[in-house]
Amino acid sequence: MDGAAGPGEGHAQEALQSLSQRLRVQEEEMELVKAALAEALRLLRLQAPPTSLQGSGIPAPTRDSPAASLGLPPTCSPSLVSRGTQTETEVEIEPSLGPPGLSNGPPAPQGANEEPSGTQSEGGGSSSSGAGSPGPPGILRPVQPPQRTDTPRRNSSSSSSPSERPRQKLSRKAASSANLLLRSGSMESRGGKDPLSSPGGPGSRRSNYNLEGISVKMFLRGRPITMYIPSGIRSLEELPSGPPLETLSLDWVYGYRGRDSRSNLFVLRSGEVVYFIACVVVLYRPGGGPGGPGGGGQRHYRGHTDCVRCLAVHPDGVRVASGQTAGVDKDGKPLQPVVHIWDSETLLKLQEIGLGAFERGVGALAFSAADQGAFLCVVDDSNEHMLSVWDCSRGTKLAEIKSTNDSVLAVGFSPRDSSCIVTSGKSHVHFWNWSGGAGIPGNGTLSRKQGVFGKYKKPKFIPCFVFLPDGDILTGDSEGNILTWGRGPSDSKTPGRGGAKETYGIVAQAHAHEGSIFALCLRRDGTVLSGGGRDRRLVQWGPGLVALQEAEIPEHFGAVRAIAEGLGSELLVGTTKNALLRGDLAQGFSPVIQGHTDELWGLCTHPFQNRFLTCGHDRQLCLWDGEGHALAWSIDLKEIGLCADFHPSGAVVAVGLNTGRWLVLDTETREIVSDVTDGNEQLSVVRYSPDGLYLAIGSHDNMIYIYSVSSDGAKSSRFGRCMGHSSFITHLDWSKDGNFIMSNSGDYEILYWDVAGGCKLLRNRYESRDREWSTYTCVLGFHVYGVWPDGSDGTDINSLCRSHNERVVAVADDFCKVHLFQYPCARAKAPSRMYGGHGSHVTNVRFTHDDSHLVSLGGKDASIFQWRVLGAGAAGPAPATPSRTPSLSPASSLDV
Repeated sequence: MDGAAGPGEGHAQEALQSLSQRLRVQEEEMELVKAALAEALRLLRLQAPPTSLQGSGIPAPTRDSPAASLGLPPTCSPSLVSRGTQTETEVEIEPSLGPPGLSNGPPAPQGANEEPSGTQSEGGGSSSSGAGSPGPPGILRPVQPPQRTDTPRRNSSSSSSPSERPRQKLSRKAASSANLLLRSGSMESRGGKDPLSSPGGPGSRRSNYNLEGISVKMFLRGRPITMYIPSGIRSLEELPSGPPLETLSLDWVYGYRGRDSRSNLFVLRSGEVVYFIACVVVLYRPGGGPGGPGGGGQRHYRGHTDCVRCLAVHPDGVRVASGQTAGVDKDGKPLQPVVHIWDSETLLKLQEIGLGAFERGVGALAFSAADQGAFLCVVDDSNEHMLSVWDCSRGTKLAEIKSTNDSVLAVGFSPRDSSCIVTSGKSHVHFWNWSGGAGIPGNGTLSRKQGVFGKYKKPKFIPCFVFLPDGDILTGDSEGNILTWGRGPSDSKTPGRGGAKETYGIVAQAHAHEGSIFALCLRRDGTVLSGGGRDRRLVQWGPGLVALQEAEIPEHFGAVRAIAEGLGSELLVGTTKNALLRGDLAQGFSPVIQGHTDELWGLCTHPFQNRFLTCGHDRQLCLWDGEGHALAWSIDLKEIGLCADFHPSGAVVAVGLNTGRWLVLDTETREIVSDVTDGNEQLSVVRYSPDGLYLAIGSHDNMIYIYSVSSDGAKSSRFGRCMGHSSFITHLDWSKDGNFIMSNSGDYEILYWDVAGGCKLLRNRYESRDREWSTYTCVLGFHVYGVWPDGSDGTDINSLCRSHNERVVAVADDFCKVHLFQYPCARAKAPSRMYGGHGSHVTNVRFTHDDSHLVSLGGKDASIFQWRVLGAGAAGPAPATPSRTPSLSPASSLDV
């Protein structure tokens, strides 16, 4: 019985609290109305009969009037309305009846640390649009009722009026405004637009009042978000327009896609190593000697619009073919996969092959070798894994056939005969005979011969193969065996051979590795290298598959995914943990490229060094050297890391995890100096105050936890909690004096907090309009509302960061793009410079301490891009010719 009563009492208590909160809101609304009416009546008693302004009966503002003191125009300009399907931005002009020093309602109680959010937030949601939301001091917000076209305007000046009429009119309007004020909150809570924001003619009610405050209102999913314009901005027309003068140039890409791809590592004739990650093909020139440190340079081919899946290098060692997966456009419609053939010296696209011919993506590629690379073989990712042969110079398809319903992992031409093509994959090795059909498009034929396993166990997968100089073929399989395939007579007892006169069978077998063999590589001296999965061994084989030499890859780099032969005895090895190693079998291997292996979210830059820190779903916390383009160190967090921030001293860094825990680590010793848990929900943001005295932690339990911090950042103690958001915290920023916080939440609220005063919610948001912020990462606010695209659902922008010089703002969106806007960005549909390269949603962006670089994180593609920021007159490569983008991004974005 007692156990059953507990939940009932809990529900009753919640209902009581809800009623109490609603009552308090209504009381505050009544106080607001009373105060407004009292002030209006007081002004009427003091007001002398006015001189009409524009025939409306309202006194013109004098030099000492509130409107004039704010530097606002004496007349009302039409509101600027930008309407999208879901995101709408309105410039709302608010009338006033009182001087700036007056308040619309009673002051907030001094001891109240927690207030009902229904009267506080600027953002939308049920808690953000209540009628009691305090506005600018002394401002009433009348709601204009609909006017019929056949009804004369009440403020028409067509007839003369006695001196008493203006006073009576103003009295009636004040009472009407007060009554409508009481209803305006309910209209907003239903998602309706404020009628005041509708454009009005010269004789409309909106021109009847002196102007004192201006606000901007935008709508996300029908929810109103009101933002007050700083007093220093006299007109929105004064704000900068056009894209910023600054541009971005891709400087370095951290990471390598080895976790889930093959055919992804080659060495060009120039000595550059070519590989891919996300939508970028990287050409990396190593520095130092074999096994030594990196330090080389990178170039990038960025012609792809979605993730690259495979590579092939032409026999000339210059031309490269790269195939991409199918993507989606801004409306969610699928885009077709395609193959690019491009020049690695000039990075110019030479040919685009197969647009509209492939499904889902391009899984494997190979150039022919016997005829100087005249043909290209492609296998797509459709259910039938279509095998096609293309003329490289003309871009025409010569032959096509359904290969198999099983996965195809590798394809290649015989180096001795281009009419022989081999494919391997799930439980099969297929040998194809291609007749070119005199080069006539679509006139060629392909016929298949299956490899016969005979007495040998048929493996589940055959991930790789290589051609030997004598014409035999070596395959590596999931059983750890290397099989030697040769031609033999047909086995008439075995059905399913298609009546072939000869077939391919196994002539030798060698057990090479424990677990699957992922890579085989034929060296220039005729020996073969094999790379194992489970045992992480790299073995060199001589004639007759005799082991000559071997080396083991360290466990933290993962298994061998790909092998390429460099200059001399140097080898390049790609691993399943997205690392690229360099070295040889004798001296061992060291990393030259490293990266994360799973989705990334956490990013912060060092306060005075060109370093940055990242964390994500792979549970790794990594510190990167932005100058040396290398990993400084990494540790295993044991849990998913979602956010991080450096202490202003740079000595420690705070990291927020997905369990409610947050850690403080010494950046030199990598030791954990503090381990605290706040709630059991994931943490979205951690941020130190600019003076380093406080640490704010935003959680998915709707709270912001404030800690006071020691001078070195190593010790902290709970200072208070900011409670009032009705949804999870997404972003927050500190004011420059370190006393206040601005925060955003999942339901589009914008709240302000007085931390130094006891973590109090600032009820009058108007008073925060001129506050200066140390950082600007909140995605909602007057200074950045122009970055939101039309049609946004409120989740399209993941991260935002203002540069330290406060000239530009970088934006990470859900459409794989990084944008650069002018700051402040307070115009609807603001133009931007847009940069592609990521193959997934961009989760975070941050400027380095001196604004010389911008760092962006890919989500699922686990990539880290380091962009160089180029000024209007700075030296550096000129950006590509801007073009209009069709993606879901702010209008007039420039695709660079």
